Amino acid sequence: MYNILISGYYGFNNIGDESILRTVIDNLREKLPDTDITVLSRDPASTEAKYGVKAAPRMSLWDILRCVWRCDLLLSGGGSLLQDATSGRSILYYLFILRLAQLLGKRTFIYSQGIGPINSPRNRRLTAHVLRRASGIVVRDEASRDLLIAIGVPSGLVQVTADPVIRVKKADTVLGLEILAREGCPRDPDKLTVGWAIKSRKASPAFLAEVERCILWLREEYGADAVLIPFFQSEDIGVCEQAASELDGQAGCLRQKYLSEEMLSIIGCMDVLVGVRLHSLIYAAVMGVPMLGISYDPKVDSFLSSIGQPTLCPVEEFTCEKFQAAFRALLADRETVREGVAGHLEQLVRSLDRNEELIREILEGKGGGRTR
Repeated sequence: MYNILISGYYGFNNIGDESILRTVIDNLREKLPDTDITVLSRDPASTEAKYGVKAAPRMSLWDILRCVWRCDLLLSGGGSLLQDATSGRSILYYLFILRLAQLLGKRTFIYSQGIGPINSPRNRRLTAHVLRRASGIVVRDEASRDLLIAIGVPSGLVQVTADPVIRVKKADTVLGLEILAREGCPRDPDKLTVGWAIKSRKASPAFLAEVERCILWLREEYGADAVLIPFFQSEDIGVCEQAASELDGQAGCLRQKYLSEEMLSIIGCMDVLVGVRLHSLIYAAVMGVPMLGISYDPKVDSFLSSIGQPTLCPVEEFTCEKFQAAFRALLADRETVREGVAGHLEQLVRSLDRNEELIREILEGKGGGRTR
């Protein structure tokens, strides 16, 4: 029996990160059944109840030390943990846990992470220092690999797969239809329904004004319904409610908090998903929903490229006119798009098995880098 400790942004009710944790745990259990799993979480009781694992407080130094001491391998990821664009502190937190494990002689593994941006020269040096000592590194895109090599991590240590969330199980849309009806925006099978997953941190007044223009244009041009979807509810609900209010009944808005399976089902009910959140786009791909991705981070561009789709434009350059052209093109070719995305997704899902293969090799002493 091996003990694996998972470190990441867990216990915050962020649908994307909780989906990552679900798929990581499920695949460890499927491919490495001889493991005992513990998760560092903001809400240990909730994490234990949801996933049937052990959990410990992620900010308690004593609990971190105890869990690291007992583990055979520290798994860091997935998500975008090693970056300093949103916070200068979070990258130091994750590097500290990795380095602590290494100093205690534990194996460390980077699990399909998106790396960067890392802007601080100090953070770049620290990241290289810690990751050169990792037992294995798997990143979710080429840009992450290139960044690690650029800061001094040996290229032979880094492998590329995909975002773990693409392995999430497809949901039945019956639940989504029930939720939409309950929220006051029932799905009309005779109308196009377009979902909008807007990221609040990138929703400037100018961007919101353009989104509202697009929603009104869709209604006028296609008779389409629009649903504003706060993908990370605690962050995004305010901006979604603001847009719904300013549209004065011209768009629906989901106001309750939903779990990952419920959100998958909701997105599966859309004819098109316009996403300004990475994992909303991944959910659309999993559910076979054509999408238009608006980029707020290179990770969005990387994912869309990996499934053969273009980025509509950066969020700062978004206009109704650009959206109109992209929407018309997508609508005219949506069946071909759907088939193409499904083919790319199948290949990416297969590539993710490399994570568990490497973890088994490391635990059995057949591979892995330095620990100190």
